[in-house]
Amino acid sequence: METWETTEKRAAKRAAKRAAEADGPLPRRRGSRPEGPRPGRSCPTSVHLPGAWPAGPPGGAWPNAIGVVALAAMVSAQIATGLRPHDLRLTTAVVVLLAVSALAFAAAAYTPRTAAGAFAAAVAVGYAAEWIGTRTGLPFGDYRYTDALWPRPGGVPLIVALAWGGMGLAAHAVARRVAPRGRWAPILAGALALTAWDLFLDPQMLRLGLWVWAEPGPYRGVPLANFAGWLLVALLVMVLLDRLTGRAAAGHSRSGGAAGTTGLVVLYTVMAVMETVGFAVVFRPPDPFVAAAGGLAMGAFALLAWRRAWRR
Repeated sequence: METWETTEKRAAKRAAKRAAEADGPLPRRRGSRPEGPRPGRSCPTSVHLPGAWPAGPPGGAWPNAIGVVALAAMVSAQIATGLRPHDLRLTTAVVVLLAVSALAFAAAAYTPRTAAGAFAAAVAVGYAAEWIGTRTGLPFGDYRYTDALWPRPGGVPLIVALAWGGMGLAAHAVARRVAPRGRWAPILAGALALTAWDLFLDPQMLRLGLWVWAEPGPYRGVPLANFAGWLLVALLVMVLLDRLTGRAAAGHSRSGGAAGTTGLVVLYTVMAVMETVGFAVVFRPPDPFVAAAGGLAMGAFALLAWRRAWRR
């Protein structure tokens, strides 16, 4: 009887031990040494939990997917704008989708937080420049916005500021491909790439009656001083973007980042192509001169950016 009871107790202890091991590690006895790496053995320095961000900056597939969808929607809105040029709701949709696409690609190229900060900085600089410009005539010249666009906080349409942010990010990515080295070369390249877009923007907005110049200039009614002002503001935008996003392109270390940077270059290229085609054959009346001027200017930066990418 005593032998049977002893055997039964031992079996019960073994069963309890197996159950405890299935639930987790046994509690450490008082005074025992905690488990850890033994001398001569290596251990991982970090643990990646399922569903958590991997080590390094976040980003990846979902921001790029959002960027692609927004870019495709922007192209559709631009086509509709060519068919219905005076529907300002379509013009607003194009700018909003441009901003969403640029912000999403930038989130993949850098991090969501960095992209949001860079976009906000470009929007703030663009808005401030427009607010000052409509009151003082500096740095663009003497002009004013009509009542066509809204909302207009402080007299400046909000979509104008969004356009500075979206195309600012795209031009900055193009500049990093065109002039990846040096301190001022990428900044100057980005400012010129962004100013090249205004060769399309100002004539198109004047057609739609969105703003009016006090004294029309020689470039389809746009004063040449306007482009000098654009270059100055664009330089400030590029300095801030370069500072906020860092000197090294994030795409060098992560495939998602490389795709995000490429997405921004694609966005710039698509805008160049759509504007060129629009002025050449879609708008009524067509304007081959603006199509050539803007197409050559933006196209040169786009081709240089793709040439750098193909060489890698």
